Amino acid sequence: MSIARWFACVLVLGAPLANASDIDDLSTVCRAGSSYDLSLTPDALVFERAAPVPHRVSWQRGELRVDGVRVALDTEGRDRLVLFAQELRALVPRVKAVALRGVDLLQASVRSQLDELAPGAEARTQVHQRLAQAATALRQRIERSTSTRDWQPAAFEAEIEGAIDDVANVLAQDTARRSVAAALDGDVRGALELPAQAGTLAAQLQPRIERTLQQLRPQVQALCPALQRLAELQDGVRDGHGRALGLLQIEAP
Repeated sequence: MSIARWFACVLVLGAPLANASDIDDLSTVCRAGSSYDLSLTPDALVFERAAPVPHRVSWQRGELRVDGVRVALDTEGRDRLVLFAQELRALVPRVKAVALRGVDLLQASVRSQLDELAPGAEARTQVHQRLAQAATALRQRIERSTSTRDWQPAAFEAEIEGAIDDVANVLAQDTARRSVAAALDGDVRGALELPAQAGTLAAQLQPRIERTLQQLRPQVQALCPALQRLAELQDGVRDGHGRALGLLQIEAP
């Protein structure tokens, strides 16, 4: 996963729940892209990709290595990479702060939508508990994340869908129970309307989430100058074969 996509996933959070077009809108706000995976350790930045070459670029203790070979740097190149590393590390907490805000927005949006189903007291308690557990786990994952590999699309989507399915099962059981109870009480109309109402609200959940997550756009835009600065700092730095590192690209508007 690219650096820019990592930022996008961490910022968007609800990627599996929103339309691809909406996620793409957020991920391209800064027009930033990269073909590398990024991992951060206390003393190193490591950029890796399957293709093309170079496959691995590392910056550790003031030393640049490309595919395992040490690259000699002039003073300007070294200064650029020192600043690049410092500013990239400074950007990560800002990204995570926006991401954590996104968790809060997503949780509130889902809770509000589900509350409109007016589930029974027991089901409401279970749903809120499970949403809180999922949100806590996601916050912890964001805070611990040190690599783009923490946010591989397929695994992340399966994880989020699993949490949503868990909540949906609780609500489905509650709706079925209340529908049966309404039928036994002679309220045939109510028995039929409950499942339909649940289906309508479920369909409304996705657009509500999309609208809610768009509130993050100004905060994402505020990060764009830092990404532009990173792209500028890496410019001019070459590997041992005279190739530009190309760790991060910014498309022209």
